[in-house]
Amino acid sequence: MNVREVRVEVLAGLTSALSLVPEVVGFALVAHVNPLTGLYAAFILCLVAAIWGGRPGMISGAAGSMAVVSAGLVVQHGVEYLFATVVLTGILQMLFAWFRLGKLIRMVPHPVMLGFVNGLAIIIASAQLQHFHVRTANGTEVWMAPSGLFTMLGLVAVTVLVTVLLPKLTKAFPSALAGILATTGVALALGIKTRTVGDLASIHGSLPSFHVPQIPYKLDTLRIILPYAIVLAVIGLVETLLTLNLIDEITDTGGRPNRESMAQGAGNFIGALFGGMGGCAMIGQSIINLNAGGRRRLSGIAAGSFLLSFILVGSKLIERIPLAALVGVMFVVAAETFNWKSLRGMARVPKHDTMVMIVVTLVTVFTNLAVAVVSGIVIAALVFAWDHAQQLEVEVETMPESKTYRLRGSLFFASATQFTRFFTPKEDPARVYLEFDHARIMDSSALEAIEALAGRYRDLGKTLHVNGLSENCDRLLRRKDGEVMLLPLEAD
Repeated sequence: MNVREVRVEVLAGLTSALSLVPEVVGFALVAHVNPLTGLYAAFILCLVAAIWGGRPGMISGAAGSMAVVSAGLVVQHGVEYLFATVVLTGILQMLFAWFRLGKLIRMVPHPVMLGFVNGLAIIIASAQLQHFHVRTANGTEVWMAPSGLFTMLGLVAVTVLVTVLLPKLTKAFPSALAGILATTGVALALGIKTRTVGDLASIHGSLPSFHVPQIPYKLDTLRIILPYAIVLAVIGLVETLLTLNLIDEITDTGGRPNRESMAQGAGNFIGALFGGMGGCAMIGQSIINLNAGGRRRLSGIAAGSFLLSFILVGSKLIERIPLAALVGVMFVVAAETFNWKSLRGMARVPKHDTMVMIVVTLVTVFTNLAVAVVSGIVIAALVFAWDHAQQLEVEVETMPESKTYRLRGSLFFASATQFTRFFTPKEDPARVYLEFDHARIMDSSALEAIEALAGRYRDLGKTLHVNGLSENCDRLLRRKDGEVMLLPLEAD
C-alpha cells in the first residue's frame, strides 16, 4: 500500500472506532456488565477478526443481538458465568469452521437476506432513540426536555448534513469522521450543553488482564452455560456470515466464510479470557468503514488499536464528543443499510418472496436474528416445496391393452399425494407403464409412493412397468439403507 491508501485505511478505522464506542457501551449496559467489558471484547475481537478473518474491511465488536441473550445469564448467575459461556461460544464457532460449515450460508435465500438487512437497519435507527431519553428519579425513561431535545436534534442535523453532503464535494476525507468533528467543534465553540459520550459511562481503563472464569467446573455448570453458548454461537455466526455476504455484494469481492467463522470463534474465546463479552461482525460499523474507504485488513486493525488507545489514554477526549454526532452518523448508516429497492420492487417480485422479506424483517426487529433467519428459510423452503409440488403433471395415453402415464416434474414429499391421485388402478388395463423421462425421484417419500402404487396394481393382478429412470433414480428405487430392495414393480 502507498501512503495515501494507508491514510485512508487508518482514517476509516478511526471513524469506525468512534462509532463503536457508544454502541458497545450501550450493549454492555444492556447485558448488565461493566462498559469496559464491552470495550475489551470489541477491541480484541476487532483485532483478531481483522488479522485472521476471511473478510477484510469488516468490523467486529460486542454486538447488541448477543448482549440481549447474555443479559438473562448475567442477571441469574453473574458475569463469571458469562465469561465461561463466551469461551464455550468461541469453541463452538471454531468447531463450526473446522467442519467447514460456512457454506451453509448459501442456503439463505435472497428475500431472507433483504429482511436481515432491513431489520438490522431498523434496529440501528431505533437504538439511537434511547439517547433522546432521560431517566427519572423513579427509574422510568422519558423524553428529555424540549430545550435539550431540540439542541440534540440540531446537532444530529449538522452531523447528517456534513456526512451526506461532503462526498458530493470530495472523497478525500471520511464524511462520517468529518460529521463527528464538525458537530463536536460546533458544540465546543458555541458552548452548547448537550449529552456526551461520557454521560453514558466512563471508558477509562487499563490493559485487560488474563482471567480464567471463576465458576465451579462441574456438569451442572455445563448444563447452565451450554444452551446460552449454542444460542450465542448461532446468532454470532448468522450475523457475521450474512454481513460478510452483504459486504461481498457491495465490494464485488469474495470473502471466506469458514476462515471468518474461525476468527470470530478465536476472538470470542480470547476476549472472554481477558474479561470481554461476546461479539460478532457489526453491520453498521462495517458500512461506516466501507463508506470511509476501508477495504483492507489495516482498517480493522486500526479500529481495534484506536479503541484500545481510547481506553488507555484518550478517554477524556472521547468522552467530550456529543452523542448527537455519533447518533447522526448511525442514522445515516441505517438509511444506507436499508434496501429501499426492496420496497419499490414489491409489486414486481413474487408475493411469497415479499412475505418472506417482511416476516424476516419483523422477526429480526422483535426477537433476534437467528430466529428471523431460521423462520425465513423455513417459510421459503415450504413455499418452494409447494410451488414445485404444483408443477407435477401427467400425460395419459390409453391403448387397447395398455395404458401409459408420462410424468413431468419432481416427485417428492410435497407432491407424493398428488402423484397417487393421477392413477386409477381399478379401471386401468393389465399392463400399465410409468414414464420418468421428464421427471425425477427426489426423496424417500417418492419411493414409498411408487411402492404403494405398485402394490395397488399387484393386488389387482396387474403389472406396473417403470421406464426412463436416470441412473441415480434407478439406484434410489433399488436401494434402501444400503441394501438392495426388490420393488414390487418391473424396471424396463
